[in-house]
Amino acid sequence: MPVERTFAIIKPDAVAQPGATGEILRRIEDHGLSIIGLKRLQLTEGQAQGFYAVHRERPFFKDLVAFMTSGPVVVVALEGEDAIPTWRGLMGPTNSEEAKAGTIRGDFGTDIERNAVHGSDAPETARIEIPYFFNAGEIQAPMEAL
Repeated sequence: MPVERTFAIIKPDAVAQPGATGEILRRIEDHGLSIIGLKRLQLTEGQAQGFYAVHRERPFFKDLVAFMTSGPVVVVALEGEDAIPTWRGLMGPTNSEEAKAGTIRGDFGTDIERNAVHGSDAPETARIEIPYFFNAGEIQAPMEAL
């Protein structure tokens, strides 16, 4: 299995739920992924628009930007064997209404917009998303690699 890096955002709806951020991070580590970068921040409108630029022409773009700037988020760089499919499986389907209990979106999301978390969908996407929020000095090697 290849060691990969991927990117995650714990969205404002999940950050606002008491204990949810810690529980999501615990689940990430329990599934064998290493947290190699972590920040809590408030996205500006410009940051949200830039990050979600691929959706700029979609009808939900303005609502997505408004939601992602409505409260703090936690951005996370992850590393591990098959990190992308592992994280995507742990998240569950995009629409939280379709997500099973035990997935992050099933347990912490409420619908397709307020779905608790974001995750890179491919290695190419992760290579763009991680440096959007982290510079090289902010990414740490997992302890077992030291």
